[in-house]
Amino acid sequence: SMEAIPWELNFFLFSTETYETIPGPSKITYLLQAIRNNATPEEARQMAAVLLRRLLSSAFEEVYPALSPEDQTLVKSELLLFIQLEMQSTMRKKICDIVAELARNLIDEDGNNQWPEVLKFLFDSVNSQNVGLHTPLVMPLDKWQLTLHLGFKRNFMRRQVIGALLQTMEDQGSQRVQAHAAAALINFTEDCPKSLLIPYLDNLVKHLHSIMVIKLQELIQKGTKLVLEQVVTSIASVADTVEEKFVPYYDLFMPSLKHIVENAVQKELRLLRGKTIECISLIGLAVGKEKFMQDASDVMQLLLKTQTDFSDLEDDDPQISYMISAWARMCKILGKEFQQYLPVVMGPLMKTASIKPEVALLDTQDMENMSDDDGWEFVSIGDQQSFGIKTAGLEEKATACQMLVCYAKELKEGFVEYTEQVVKLMVPLLKFYFHDDILLRNSTSMPLLLECARVRGPDYLTQMWHFMCDALIKAIGTEPESDVLSEIMHSFAKCVEVMGDGCLNNEHFEELGGILKEKLEEHFKNQELRQVKRQDEDYDEQVEESLQDEDDSDVYILTKVSDILHAIFSSYKEKVLPWFERLLPLIVNLICPHRPWPDRQWGLCIFDDVVEHCSPASFKYAEYFLRPMLESVCDSSPEVRQAAAYGVGVMAQFGGDSYRPVCPEALPLLVRVIQSPDAKAKENVNATENCISAIGKIMKFKPDCINVEEVLPHWLSWLPLHEDKEEAVHTFNYLCDLLESNNPVVLGPNNSNLPRILGIIADGEIHEAIKHEDPCTKRLANVVRQVQTSGGLWTECISQLNADQQAAIQELLNSA
Repeated sequence: SMEAIPWELNFFLFSTETYETIPGPSKITYLLQAIRNNATPEEARQMAAVLLRRLLSSAFEEVYPALSPEDQTLVKSELLLFIQLEMQSTMRKKICDIVAELARNLIDEDGNNQWPEVLKFLFDSVNSQNVGLHTPLVMPLDKWQLTLHLGFKRNFMRRQVIGALLQTMEDQGSQRVQAHAAAALINFTEDCPKSLLIPYLDNLVKHLHSIMVIKLQELIQKGTKLVLEQVVTSIASVADTVEEKFVPYYDLFMPSLKHIVENAVQKELRLLRGKTIECISLIGLAVGKEKFMQDASDVMQLLLKTQTDFSDLEDDDPQISYMISAWARMCKILGKEFQQYLPVVMGPLMKTASIKPEVALLDTQDMENMSDDDGWEFVSIGDQQSFGIKTAGLEEKATACQMLVCYAKELKEGFVEYTEQVVKLMVPLLKFYFHDDILLRNSTSMPLLLECARVRGPDYLTQMWHFMCDALIKAIGTEPESDVLSEIMHSFAKCVEVMGDGCLNNEHFEELGGILKEKLEEHFKNQELRQVKRQDEDYDEQVEESLQDEDDSDVYILTKVSDILHAIFSSYKEKVLPWFERLLPLIVNLICPHRPWPDRQWGLCIFDDVVEHCSPASFKYAEYFLRPMLESVCDSSPEVRQAAAYGVGVMAQFGGDSYRPVCPEALPLLVRVIQSPDAKAKENVNATENCISAIGKIMKFKPDCINVEEVLPHWLSWLPLHEDKEEAVHTFNYLCDLLESNNPVVLGPNNSNLPRILGIIADGEIHEAIKHEDPCTKRLANVVRQVQTSGGLWTECISQLNADQQAAIQELLNSA
């Protein structure tokens, strides 16, 4: 009650009501004054500190820039002064939180720090002898990752950040300070690019090793474990970042880490043991199978021992989630050899993935009585009721689902024994609205599980698909979260590709057609609503940013509509065209010239699929897409150009006679794109390469529609393709056709073009434009061998190649 509050604080609470009426910038000085004034009661000072941090967190852009430059400087220097003068530890921590929030907001979009004094202050404080200062200062380092933001800009800064944190970790004055320094180091290394960390790696690893040895001794002698837990995680983080560069240090750490797992069996050491298991598996993944194999067997036995005791572990044992993730990493390292361990691993994994959360329907009064601390989350349904879910165990459930996906992906047919029980677990979870991660994992698993089950024959596979199919289509129709929805749509498309023709019945088509129609109509409606919001008087840059996010999200769903149609067309061919006609007006609307470029891009991609998979029956729709497609070849958007050029290529390849007139009309448009000055710029190169490939397809499949002899020399001069690997294969196959038929234009008088041809083949190999398992590789190698047999000509060709090209030719011959 109000009577129980000291009158001074009562006065301050009253003041906070008037505080709401104070202009934003003045609120900062008002609250600073309350913090500065030692006569203010402690509770009131702490409340002022909390309010100031919240103000900077929620309304920084409105309040801070409105201060004069002088006042801004004053606020920054006062806050740093408060930290040094404040004697009360709780209050000092709250001030550190304010500094943290201000520092975070004073880093611009390019990562430039606009408060350099805070970094110097941090280093000076960390290097000082005042342990009382260390704790609150290193804690924000951990929490707000100032090290990351402020330490990257210059080399000496990075060195200082790492040096200061290592020094603090080695400072024996306070276990808590050491632990926070280690936590800050974890944040630093996790987000630090590999290239930036490598120069400091040797120094960093040796320090970490010496700290680990000391802390291991302390654990044995005194039972202290806090810093060792953090150090083990720091080592894991460094290994994870630098990957194979960790190999030289592997033998330094692995014996001690194995020792911890073997001996840290007491209940109070469960977290340490779990983190060490995680560390070993991350190091194994970083250094690779070859290096890790010397310990793999020992590690597996240690893990198996823990696993067999799994039934004795309590449900909240922290080791469980570390074990589950470690097994999945071991699976990635060992590949097919991991299959033998599945019988031991799958029991606990399925148990964790099957956790059923506690749920409750409560009236509002009951909900208020249950605090957040009890681990419940609530969603209001109506005025009087809330739906609650106990969140304990959901993270573990999500991790377990992710690991099941990992096993299916890595082991393929080796996982077949478990596909049925996993499908029976996963499919009902498509209705599990409480945790997006769980939904994401489940939908991702569906096509992978079908791939695993394929080995059991078509009947088993079809049975499994029937169990999934209805649930997936229902989920596409009802899932409200666009991130999850797009993943479910993508998975459904992949499943249709795996199952092929006949996998959907009439009811499926009916329901799916209705849902896709709804998604497209919603897409257009949302665009209109966004245009209306842009006319609104409240419209500003922030509104535009959120509208842009909505737009991106909408477009992503559109790409998934395209994925599903692609899967259906590639499986069903022209049989599906009558069903497609109900969507046709909406797809035609996508490619109207006034629509945004992503709409036109994806509309054209859908018509590309119609042509590629339904030709020549597709021509009856040509009146809707032929003109827009040709007009889009030279569009200002490279994405639209690419979709249009690919469409011209498939018309030539699959389109039948009806599409013949398109070829001569499209040719000059394609050439114009290829010859534009910035055709090879990064943003344009894919569109350009699709134009080159399309011309190759016209010459190959419709040679009588254009003058091939005239076009060929130009086409050769544009080869090879580097970026678009699929189109590169088309161009190399056509090149082989020409060479194998001794085409005189390609070979040139007296084979004078052969050095150039060999150069094209060598560059294709250098840019990995063709996978070695592709049959085209063998054809290219045979072309090279033909030239090899011709003595002097071979010598002349090779002499005109540079060293990289010569090595690439040798590599090609070795591989095929």
